[in-house]
Formats: sequence, C-alpha cells, structure tokens
Amino acid sequence: MSDSCQFIHDLAGKLDRHKFPFEPERIPEDGIYLLFEVGETAHGVDRIVRVGTHTGERQLRSRLEQHFNIPNKDRSIFRKNIGRVILHREKDPFLEKWELDLTSREAKEKYGSFINFERQKAIEEEVTALIQRTFSFVVLSVEDKEDRLKFESGIISTVSLCEDCGPSDQWLGKYSPKNKIKKSGLWQVNQLYKEENCLNLRSLCLRYPAVRW
Repeated sequence: MSDSCQFIHDLAGKLDRHKFPFEPERIPEDGIYLLFEVGETAHGVDRIVRVGTHTGERQLRSRLEQHFNIPNKDRSIFRKNIGRVILHREKDPFLEKWELDLTSREAKEKYGSFINFERQKAIEEEVTALIQRTFSFVVLSVEDKEDRLKFESGIISTVSLCEDCGPSDQWLGKYSPKNKIKKSGLWQVNQLYKEENCLNLRSLCLRYPAVRW
C-alpha cells in the first residue's frame, strides 16, 4: 500500500462531494478536481479515477461544465475517452470519426463532409448521460497556477504507482483502446508513473485551509 496514496484518498474524503447537477457557487473558481466512479474503490473508500485542473484563471467551474454538461468531445479529453470506450466496446467503426478533432475551421472544412453529425450527437448524449449518472468529484482549492499543475502531476503519479488503486474487473475503462488507461485505472494518459513525493504533497496541502485534515 502507498502511504502517499492513502493520504490523498483520506484527504479527498474530508472534502465536499459534488455530483450532477452540481451547484457552481459551491465550487472554487481555481483548483484541482478528483473524480470518482460508481463501483470503483481503493483504500477502503471510493477510488480516484481521474485528476484534473485548468490553466486559465478562474476557469475550474467552466472546465467541470465542459466535462459534465457540454456535448463537445473536442473540448474535453475526458469526454473523448469515455466516447472511445463506448465505441471500442461495441467495435463501432464510428470510432475513427470520433478521433477527429474538429475544433479548427480547417479541420471542419476538411473532415466535415465525412462525419454523420447525428450519430456524433447521439454518442455525445450517451457520454453525457453516463458521466452525469456515474461520476462524482471533490475539489482542492488551489489559486496559484504553478502549484495547481505541480499538485495535479503529483497526485496522478502517486495514484498510478499505487498497487492498491487498480481498476475493478468491471471497470468501464478496461474497454479503452488506450493501453495507459486500461493499465493505470485512470481516465488519462499523461503524468503517469512519475516519482511520488508524499512530503511535497503534504506541504502543498497545508498551504490551503480548505484541504487541511
């Protein structure tokens, strides 16, 4: 068992839990979110299945809205990964189109004629329903951008290195075409398996009253 990971999960258990529909005014404007998923446990509590933050000032609430409410997989890699699993599990050839990023005008002009947007809308609706039904989260209030990014990286690395934080046999992410997601049990592929630093995490937490234990 990783003491660092136990500490992070214990810390998360002391914070307010949010789920859809959540109240934006109860969520800090800047911070780090820890996602939990129905059926996934570790350390005797709900297992962290994704860690995320934001780069722009006062954009945390907007980021969470993009994940939970806004049907645009190109604005949320979390949504994109959920859609990948849904399509890959069913061996649906639409996965190839789902992978395309249509954010830019050039991409829309290049690929738009090849995409069945009604089909894409249906997948987006399925992704939204699944996320709203099965995911919840807590938030660590961290105002400084540099601190947010360091803390996010440290938590991701710590959870991914913890032998007790593996996914259950029924975990949806096991159908992911991304090997890093299947192996780590986390809905992300970056910042995995770096060196954990429990003392650094503890000292950073102590700087913010909202996350003291």
